[in-house]
Amino acid sequence: MSEVTTQTGSRHHDVWMLIAFIGACLGVAGLGGLLTAAGISTFYPTLYKPTWNPPNQVFGPVWTALYVMMAVAAWRVWRAPGRTSKGPLVLFAIQLFLNLCWSGIFFTLHLLAFATLEIAALWLAIALTTIAFFKLDKIAGFLFLPYLAWVSFASVLTFTIWRLNS
Repeated sequence: MSEVTTQTGSRHHDVWMLIAFIGACLGVAGLGGLLTAAGISTFYPTLYKPTWNPPNQVFGPVWTALYVMMAVAAWRVWRAPGRTSKGPLVLFAIQLFLNLCWSGIFFTLHLLAFATLEIAALWLAIALTTIAFFKLDKIAGFLFLPYLAWVSFASVLTFTIWRLNS
């Protein structure tokens, strides 16, 4: 009986941790949205952008999907059996913080050159997190690949916008 109770308790703990990871990621998304909101309607339209710049409506759904995949990946790493997840989850927290910072630097402070440097640091943090996740859980690593690809694109876009507007 106690084994069944322990397994049930463990499953509940797993579900709560998944909810916590999703909440943390969507919380960062919400804060980033607040930092972006004013700039998207006032500052961003004034910038020169490349012809391949996606329409504004693309960013919300893409980022929402990426944040959920990031949360699931982190949760899978957290629950990886028999391995330490502390280092990879520290990398996860660092890249999540850098992700949030980029929104403020670009859309609130309008520092395009610094945003370009910052997104390069973000890309590196995501790449390191992806590698660390792959070592603990292949699915978690694969869940991070679309995020790495999107931030690769966003890095080139940020750089291009900076160059077009400097």
